[in-house]
Amino acid sequence: MSQKSYLLAIDNGTQSVRVIAFDFKGQEVAKVKIDLEAYYSDEPGWAEQDADYYWQSLQEAFKQLWQSGKVQPEQIAGVSLTTQRYTMINLDENKKPLRPAIIWMDQRRFESENEKGLLGLLEKTPVAGPIIKELRAKSRDNWQAKHQPEVWQQTKHFVNLSGFLTYQLTGELKDSAGSIVGYLPYDYKRHQWAKKYDIKWLLLSVTREMLPELVQPGETLGEISALASELTGLPEGLPLIAAASDKACEVLGAGAIEPHVCSLSFGTTATINITTPKYIEPEFLSPAYTAALPEHYNTEVMVYRGFWMVSWFKEEFAHYEQRVAKEMGVEPEFLFDDLLNQVPAGSMGLMMQPYWSPGIKQPGPEGKGSFIGFGDVHKRAHVYRAILEGLAYELRWGKEKIEKRSRQKITRLRVSGGGSQSDAAMQLTADIFGMPAERPHTFETSGLGAAINCAVGLGIYSDYASAIAAMTHEGDVFVPDTETVDLYNRLYREVYLKMYRRMKPLYKSIREITGYPK
Repeated sequence: MSQKSYLLAIDNGTQSVRVIAFDFKGQEVAKVKIDLEAYYSDEPGWAEQDADYYWQSLQEAFKQLWQSGKVQPEQIAGVSLTTQRYTMINLDENKKPLRPAIIWMDQRRFESENEKGLLGLLEKTPVAGPIIKELRAKSRDNWQAKHQPEVWQQTKHFVNLSGFLTYQLTGELKDSAGSIVGYLPYDYKRHQWAKKYDIKWLLLSVTREMLPELVQPGETLGEISALASELTGLPEGLPLIAAASDKACEVLGAGAIEPHVCSLSFGTTATINITTPKYIEPEFLSPAYTAALPEHYNTEVMVYRGFWMVSWFKEEFAHYEQRVAKEMGVEPEFLFDDLLNQVPAGSMGLMMQPYWSPGIKQPGPEGKGSFIGFGDVHKRAHVYRAILEGLAYELRWGKEKIEKRSRQKITRLRVSGGGSQSDAAMQLTADIFGMPAERPHTFETSGLGAAINCAVGLGIYSDYASAIAAMTHEGDVFVPDTETVDLYNRLYREVYLKMYRRMKPLYKSIREITGYPK
């Protein structure tokens, strides 16, 4: 029998599912990527996907992995799973999906009606009231209980995509505490479901019996079942080690485990994170999430539809690149650096604010995206560069917010995710942040983070410090250009930081007139 010398990471994101084999030094040995239809929408603002679609796509990924011949099932020491966050699935008493999964991008809202008693009083409090109303409005269970009561009554289990795939792989209804993010009765300080008398149970429709058992990152979720072995080719009895959500695993895989090192994620959702042993909310009553590093937290600022905007640009404006890329056998994004390099820093005055989805504070519920500064010199290349600059401006704003909340200066910048493959985007980031932008040795840091959880969980490394030292490596470093930094500093301070405050009244008027966003 072959030596067990590889760790397998499953990374089920929004736009693809990957299975990646790493060796014990964190080097990628084999990878299969299956593109996914991110969601379908039967109503404006809805985002859904069939739960079984994820499981079938994962089976296909395993089939292609073994066919590649680069690794064999018997060489796998263990497997870990990381997925997109807050994609919720209703299961019946037989643990079969009752309806399509509701994707994290879904914008439907539960609207409470003249609540009375304690709930009514809570919603009227000046500081906590808006947060409480937003929690109730965005919870999938509240919406279903009101609008699909027949489905909700049949729902015996209410799980994240990570919990659903864990069940498919092991037959165990469990999930990692590191995967719990969203509008759920979770105690972010204690990394567990909320206590019996926590107010969250009053605000939500879900009950404790409907939620899976939680284990901490690095602990064993279960073993590959006989049925899963037959469907995936994974050896029966192979341990499945708990990892965390895709963003948490990216932070770990980037080696950003000290508060002065931040992790930028250039993914469908763009984020900036630090890891800390202290619970530090990015803003009042917005939680710090459970990190992939046990007993730690990620303080995060999110751009909800971050590099999703690149996909939007590709579909709407990059038909030429799509055609050429198909002829060359590469991804269209591979050609986008040419677009960036056609345009000078600052996009000749074109500025973008990436508020494509509403929020709570900035943006508020009226939030909309905007471009300002158009002139007759601007072409689609300027639009593309302005998109990336706007995302970087917003992430820089997030960095400054985290520094203020944590009272910790960020001194290092690690950038990962699909968007980090672009040298031009990395240089742009270094220039806007005014500090070197470091790219890890692999952009698959989410999968690598899951593999690190697996390595420690299996005892291959005795602790996370040893695993990170052995499995994470520095890649390219992009040094900021002084003149460009000065230009971006002025655009950021004199224009970008003022945009939302000045546009907000107009966004509100648009919302009142059109009814969008709801």
